[in-house]
Amino acid sequence: MRQTEFDGRGGLIRWTESEGAGPALVYVHGLGSMSAVYHAHIAAHPALAGRRQLFVDLPGHGLSDRPADFGYTLEDHAGALGAALDAAEVTGAELVAHSMGGAVAIVLADRRPDLVARLLLTEANLDPWPTPQAGSRGIAAYTEEDFVRGGGFAEVLARVGPVWAATMRLADPLGLYRTAVGLVRGTRPTMRELLVRATGIDRTYLVGGLEDEPAGRAELVASGVRVVTVPDAGHNVMFDDPAAFVREVARPGGQPSRTATAR
Repeated sequence: MRQTEFDGRGGLIRWTESEGAGPALVYVHGLGSMSAVYHAHIAAHPALAGRRQLFVDLPGHGLSDRPADFGYTLEDHAGALGAALDAAEVTGAELVAHSMGGAVAIVLADRRPDLVARLLLTEANLDPWPTPQAGSRGIAAYTEEDFVRGGGFAEVLARVGPVWAATMRLADPLGLYRTAVGLVRGTRPTMRELLVRATGIDRTYLVGGLEDEPAGRAELVASGVRVVTVPDAGHNVMFDDPAAFVREVARPGGQPSRTATAR
């Protein structure tokens, strides 16, 4: 495990990594999750043998610190992720980022293009104010006091299902709440606008075929984003179809996928 300060006040962001060659693969988790839990089985696949791979836990999540005076906005998380990559001496990374982590990765790519050569985004948040069914909306519907100290955290854990709850229960309630609020508010320009204008890097957006069709698909494709549907997968594509997910991670930039459906 490695760590570095991310907030100028002693807060530490932590990650684990495997040694290897080539552009580093950096896995970034979603809201209330942990990178290794969602991606270690992908990284262990023989197709990725010999690659340097980092599993970063964002502030308030997993192994990383959870300072009460941190903002936990998407921009704050992107700054922390950038600090981790700087400390790891990583440039030109391939970010494999899920859901909320995808939004963070997009912000980082816009702010620090030296750190990012490729974005592989799985069901990433691209717009503020997601649907009412989104987990972030359910968390942000509470006040901070009610979520952190009034029972809201326990209520959310009881209704999100066992897979998500397994990692969410390890997150800091305050950091989780503020992250959800930041995700709902989004960024200006929006994450979608940042992704569309990031024409200098390889960009793939994975969609679970069991989920709703992503809004603005034609605009993404027109800007050069590969939008790939994995037919029998839901939001957690890496769990639902790990073989297809591995092939997307291992795909050289600019090469067509041998699985899934790009449309």
